[in-house]
Formats: sequence, structure tokens, C-alpha cells
Amino acid sequence: MLNEKMLRLGRERSAIRELFEYGNGRAQEIGRENVFDFSLGNPSIPAPACVEQEIKRLLRDMPAQELHGYTSAAGDAQVRRAVASYIEGAFGVPMDGEHVYMTCGAAASLTIVLTALCEEGDEFVVIAPYFPEYRVFIENAGGMVKAARADKRFHLDMGSLDEAVTEKTKAVIINSPNNPAGTVYGENELKELAVLLKKKSAQKGAPIFLIADEPYRELTYGAAVPYPAAYYRDTIVCYSFSKSLSLAGERIGYLAVSPQCTGADDLFAAVCGAGRSLGFVCAPALFQRVCASCLGKSGDLSRYRENRDLLYNALRSFGYECVEPEGAFYLFVKSPLSDAKAFCERAKKYELLLVPSDSFGVEGYVRISYCVKRETIERSLPAFEKLIKEFE
Repeated sequence: MLNEKMLRLGRERSAIRELFEYGNGRAQEIGRENVFDFSLGNPSIPAPACVEQEIKRLLRDMPAQELHGYTSAAGDAQVRRAVASYIEGAFGVPMDGEHVYMTCGAAASLTIVLTALCEEGDEFVVIAPYFPEYRVFIENAGGMVKAARADKRFHLDMGSLDEAVTEKTKAVIINSPNNPAGTVYGENELKELAVLLKKKSAQKGAPIFLIADEPYRELTYGAAVPYPAAYYRDTIVCYSFSKSLSLAGERIGYLAVSPQCTGADDLFAAVCGAGRSLGFVCAPALFQRVCASCLGKSGDLSRYRENRDLLYNALRSFGYECVEPEGAFYLFVKSPLSDAKAFCERAKKYELLLVPSDSFGVEGYVRISYCVKRETIERSLPAFEKLIKEFE
């Protein structure tokens, strides 16, 4: 009667969303200020001034029917050209508007690309720890997930990737800055990855694509974020303005197919076909235009650095083992219990809502999202200290 797969996904929400809803329930019972919700990566800093300024300008100067009407399925042509021009200027790689597709955020970009690429029997390699929805997106497109492990610092492990990438591999997905570990893949790593993928593509006799999921590109603490298409020609970038412009709820982003990709025009045609089949056409028209005027801009990211430093230093002083984030706004912390789920359940006693790492493809860690008010972190620290003392 119903699609059993969809029914299961609807009933079993992601661990992150499940915890977020639990937090909403607890907030109604004991007050929002008494719940330390570190579950969701919801930006907490204001959007940069250019967002409000451009919204006001568009509402004032552009006829409502045009402003709020349909754009082309792949997005407004002027916006797509602006995105392409920004990519060329910022990263020194070829790009044109004919290979840019405006989307409802990075999730839509990923589902479109995976649907465009996937054929029967295809495998897609992810690097653990990875964003849990990768598995949902890949399997819904008809593909199979194959996980390579990261190294002990949660950077790329070339040996593991060499084992994972085979003739069945259609693409490798990377996420840098990384959710959940906060690591940033450096230039040498991307060069090594490019060499590996070129070798594997030659053995396969067909391109193995690199899908770069980049919603956190601007959120770094001094680390440079190399642009993957500068090192590997068969690259597709999936981008979201959710984090850089603090527009998570507006669902706006893009995907960019490198013009240097093998069969780039056909690949982009398949992207358009996938967008059509999934109903992801004509991304929100107003915010397409807003984002085109705010390319490369961001809010006051120093607040995330302050939160990172406060939380990281305090937890280490209490005795927690933490991965120092190079980017994004997550702290990856080793659980004092081998069962991270059990540890997160114990944390609820102190109203600390932490995400266990199991759904990220690794065991024994928890993710703490520190894109919250500084006061929330400050008020949570005694609870963190009490929690760790239970394991001394």
C-alpha cells in the first residue's frame, strides 16, 4: 500500500533531528534556557548586511511578478553567470554559467548529482566520519555506499581510499571542512587524491568523479581550503549558502560541473534531467538573486572561533579528548564509554544533547555543534564537568 522504504525513513528520523525534537520537547517542560542543545548545525550569527540590503533593493526596484516568478529550471541566467564568474575569480579555475545549476541547498545538489550519475551496480565512496544523509541520498539514487576510513587525525587515508575505490566506483564524496570532525583537507591531500583517482579511472576505463560537498567552505580558523576542481578535472562541487550567509532555512545553493569534466555537457544535461525528475527546478527566485550579490561574503565568523576556543579549552581541561576543529562549527569528542549512544543517554541527565558518532560511520565519539549563543556554552560547562567526573 505504501513505499516501505519511505515509510521507514519517515518513522526513523536522523539521529540529529531526533535529538533536536527531543530538545524542543524538553524546552517546553523545563524552559529553553535549561536545555543545552548541541544537536543541530543551525547558524547562530546574523546574516551579513548585504543580505538585508539586497532584499530591500530587489523589493523596491524589481517588479513583483518578475522577482517572485519562475526562473529557468536551472536558475536565473544572470545569477548562474555571476556564480561562474566568482568561481573563476576566487579559485582560478574555468567555469561558465552553462555548467551551474541553482538548487535548494547542498542536499538538493547532492541528490541531483547522485541521481544524474548513478547506474545499476554503481558504488559511491564516502569517508568516515561522514554526514549521515549521504547514505540516504546514495541509496535512494540506486547506488551502494562504500566507506573508506579517515586517518587518526580524521584526514584522508590514501591506503583506505585505495582499497575502497574499485571499478564499481562511480564517484568519491569529500566534505571539507568536515562535518562532524571539523578537519580541512590540505593541498597535498587533494593532490594525492587526484593522483589516486586518475590511476583508478585509467584502470576502470571511465572517469571516477569527485563530488565536493562544500557548505562550510568559508568557516575556517586560519586553514586554507583548496578548491578540488583545481586538482582534479572530473569534479562536481555542491555548495550551500546556508552557513556562510546564515540562510539555512531559505534552502539555497548551487552545483557546479567543471567544464573540464569528461563529457561535461552531457553530464550537465543529466543534472538537468535529474533536477526535473526530482522536482528540483527553479530554486527560490528571490534568494537566487540575493546570493548572487553576496558571493564570497559571510557573517561575523569570529563568534564561531570564540565558541570553539571556549568549548575546546574547557572540555580538555575537564579531561575530555577532543579533535581541534580547523573549520565548520562542530567539536568531535571521544566518548569515555565505547558505546557513544550510551554516553549520550547519560549526558541527557545533565540536559546535554550530544550526537553519537555511530550514524557518522564511526564509533566512540560524539559531535557537539557549537553554533549556539556563547551564554549557552558558558552555562553548560558545569554540566560537562559533572558528566566527565562520573567516569573518573
